[in-house]
Amino acid sequence: MSQGATLLHLRGAAGMDAIYRKICWRLLPLLVLCCAVAWLDRVNVDLVARHIGASAAVRDHVHSWGMAAFFLGCCAFAIPGSLLFDRLGTRKMLLCLMLSWAVLSAASAFVPTPPVFYLLRFLLGACEAGFFPGMILYLTCWFPSGRRARAIAVFAAGAVAAAMLAAPLSAAILKTLAPMATVAPMTSSASPGPFAGWQWLLLAQAALPLLLGVYAWCYLDDSPDDAGWLTSFEQQMVGQDLARDEAQRHGGSAKDVDDRPAPPALAVLWGLLCSRTIVLLGAANLLLICAGFAIVHWAPAMLLRWSAGAAVQLTQSTPAAPPVYLGRMVQMVHIGQPGQSPPSTQPALPSAVPDAAGLASTAGADGSVSMLTMVGIVCLAGVVGMVAIGHDSDRRRERRGHFVASTVLAAGGLGLAIAADGMLAWSLAGLALATIGLAAAAPLLQAIVTDLLTRAQMATGVALVTSMGVLGAALGPALAVRLLAWGDAAALLATLVGACLAAGLLLLLALRLAPRRGGPASHSGQPDKLTRTSERH
Repeated sequence: MSQGATLLHLRGAAGMDAIYRKICWRLLPLLVLCCAVAWLDRVNVDLVARHIGASAAVRDHVHSWGMAAFFLGCCAFAIPGSLLFDRLGTRKMLLCLMLSWAVLSAASAFVPTPPVFYLLRFLLGACEAGFFPGMILYLTCWFPSGRRARAIAVFAAGAVAAAMLAAPLSAAILKTLAPMATVAPMTSSASPGPFAGWQWLLLAQAALPLLLGVYAWCYLDDSPDDAGWLTSFEQQMVGQDLARDEAQRHGGSAKDVDDRPAPPALAVLWGLLCSRTIVLLGAANLLLICAGFAIVHWAPAMLLRWSAGAAVQLTQSTPAAPPVYLGRMVQMVHIGQPGQSPPSTQPALPSAVPDAAGLASTAGADGSVSMLTMVGIVCLAGVVGMVAIGHDSDRRRERRGHFVASTVLAAGGLGLAIAADGMLAWSLAGLALATIGLAAAAPLLQAIVTDLLTRAQMATGVALVTSMGVLGAALGPALAVRLLAWGDAAALLATLVGACLAAGLLLLLALRLAPRRGGPASHSGQPDKLTRTSERH
């Protein structure tokens, strides 16, 4: 044994901490960037929908059905995409997916008709479907269950940052590209320049997944055994740690776990669908994502109202088409063509929506804080909170209490926003607390799912829970539109409080039904058929 290996052995847990810290700094920065890039397409869909429709009603219709097509692709291909990550490896799949994102994002800048737009959104949803469960699966190849919550939280931080900041960043990019843009609409044949500003934006953003995909292919390794930047001793230690963790959680020796034959994929899927534990965890994920996306839809307008000193009231017209609105944050920022104001489809918003220049200012004439500053505060709070809570969950080797505390924190923050009744400081504090709670609960839920599943179930189980969360992403903005159409944001906030508390209760019930295992997290309850159903085939 080398001197370094002997030192590592003598240091024990501190030596393993050093190895996993090395792995974190190697993998997570790139994965966070990939996660953020995956979100850009979701928030920029308004750009295409706004320039296809000839009227406000058509634009709403195109946008709504475009997002419905995206979610349909996500739900339909989440499990197949995750299985491909498991079979082909992360490097190959990530390269293929990100090249596909680049092509589809660039093609979105030139869609001639709504049906083509719907097709592109469906294909993009299909390509993105396997990304998140595939990345969770990838992290389980590097981190044992007791170190997984923090790693998942850091990875998911890319989504929180992108969801909140993509619209202001898009506005800044458009302002930079304005000299190259035409002022004529997309459908005009008398265009003085090659592309409109929104087309330049989509083309510029399409380059990001292209570059990241190629870089990830060269930079990442599929498993610790392939990592040349780890010494042979470090590879051995990580491999033994992962095998010991798997054996401890599911019984038997590490060799027995490795030698178990993999059951058929359909048998695994059927076993998970019959598991009350997995179904309840999926329902909890649906409620969490529903609340989170409702806040993303609702927050920009309400922050502007609060900063202007208005009461927490907002009236919106109800769209004729299914109101699946993920990209409204882009519409809240002026990112139309240079020299044009974006067409208004919601009567209550124009007075509160700034243009790109106004968004960047720190204060208006009345001293109000800009939306960019407020969104930045909320985003930063969410990122710091989710990483800190994930770290504490790993340190204490406890999941259930941290998840329930996060959902209660989210509900309390929303309750504070209701009680504040438009007072900016308290309302902003409540929204920040709610964001921390929701952002922290999501990676904890994924860590719990991976704690309960065997290696053979991992790809299918994580994708199944994730696909149920996609339904929440569709329902959240729709819920926000419907409740705000009645004219009372307090009703929306109260509904979201109930969703957060219900998610915590569902998780407690799921863990009560889960098998009692010796893993690092504190799961208690009587066994259900989670493992036995799929492994007996």
